[in-house]
Amino acid sequence: MTAGTHGVGILVFDGMKMLDLSGPAEVFSEANRFGAHYRLTLVSVGGKPVHTSIGLRMPVDGDARAASAFDTFLVLGGDPLPGSPVAPELAAAARRLAQRSARVASVCTGAFVLAAAGLLDGRRATTHWEHAATLARRCPSARVEPDAIFVKDGNTYTSAGVTAGIDLALALVEHDHGPDLARQVARSLVVPMQRAGGQSQFSASLQGPAPKTPVLRLVQEAVQADPTADHSLEALAARVRVSPRHLTRMFRAELDTTPGRYVELIRFDLAKALLDAGHNATEAAAKSGFPSYESLRRAFARHLGLSPTRYQQRFASTDRASRRPRTPARGAGAVTS
Repeated sequence: MTAGTHGVGILVFDGMKMLDLSGPAEVFSEANRFGAHYRLTLVSVGGKPVHTSIGLRMPVDGDARAASAFDTFLVLGGDPLPGSPVAPELAAAARRLAQRSARVASVCTGAFVLAAAGLLDGRRATTHWEHAATLARRCPSARVEPDAIFVKDGNTYTSAGVTAGIDLALALVEHDHGPDLARQVARSLVVPMQRAGGQSQFSASLQGPAPKTPVLRLVQEAVQADPTADHSLEALAARVRVSPRHLTRMFRAELDTTPGRYVELIRFDLAKALLDAGHNATEAAAKSGFPSYESLRRAFARHLGLSPTRYQQRFASTDRASRRPRTPARGAGAVTS
């Protein structure tokens, strides 16, 4: 690398997510417009071209096994990674590149490659919310933080799903060049410097298999069938013919929660679906079983750090968003359609 150039080595492979590459690459490229000097190098095992998740053939600059040192080593994600073991040669390439680089980072499920290479042992990390539990099982010595947009632990960075690679790259630019340059990049790309809330605003709270215990499945089905009914601990216990204490023990043993919290999560997911469908917050509270808008607001604050209204604005229909009134430019008259 020439003096002042920051080398970014990017490990690619068949099935890599295209946006995992293009998002961070655009951030680094845009930063160069404002005075940074990032140089991107794509490497693969064997130096062979790879095919991306959308079928495009991607040429590379060289073989990961022969690459020189980088200032930042970045590994991308891909859909196959959580579902099957990482290829030994890919993990070995990541380990070698990490050893020769000052800083290590992954986008989305690229964390599985770092984990297979032993680079997340004893570290905090994150990945796409849908695969966080799998990563925690795959790398039990890591402390996986499923709600984080990105996590920094020493010189190792991991990011959440797909577009969170942009957040990660902005954080790296800010670390290298300060907040002013990073802010210029964010404004130019029309993205926030730091998005509000964590990954949980994008996830399904009860994603995962149904309870195995028949009694708990009956509780789940009863709440989903009529979320506005009385689902107090006593009412649920009477419905499934066990004592309240025994029902609580069953919830803690299998689901690591209480009946009350589980009922709230079912209602919370239903409220999100109602807001997504266009109901206002008061309607969503009533139809999902919350006794009032205020109780719904508190649930949103606990689970997402957002109000129901902010959540709905963030996930409104793109058609609705495109028809919002536009603010006139300073000094200009009102904009008419």
